[in-house]
Amino acid sequence: MPKTISDTRAMIAAMAPELVPGTWHFCACDARREAAFLPRALATFREKEGVSMILDAAAANALGAPMDQPMRQITLNVNSALDGIGLTAAVAQALTEKAIPCNVVAALRHDHVFVPADMAETALRTLQALSATAKWTKP
Repeated sequence: MPKTISDTRAMIAAMAPELVPGTWHFCACDARREAAFLPRALATFREKEGVSMILDAAAANALGAPMDQPMRQITLNVNSALDGIGLTAAVAQALTEKAIPCNVVAALRHDHVFVPADMAETALRTLQALSATAKWTKP
């Protein structure tokens, strides 16, 4: 496993954002149906109100979940440390400046930024520019 990076500037410079094919939907799933949809979920989270899942359109449709906001996934291909500070804030700030909403899911090896499908290309270019700027900024 590659070494984790915790320095803010280094994480941003190395993030190598990648737009992942496909669209995703954030959905609620009741406990009775959770087992049926778990294998199809990209990610899940247990909240006090129930289980939230990130599903593709076919699974969300089968669940009967509302599909009013298709999202695209941008993976930040930096192996950021769990205790790294500032990557999420920098990403959110850059997207905020372009009026692009985002939901960030942090996993063990990478962070994954979900943005509205119709804004995905602009979001990707924004994050690429942020990374390029960090590469040329002195520590």
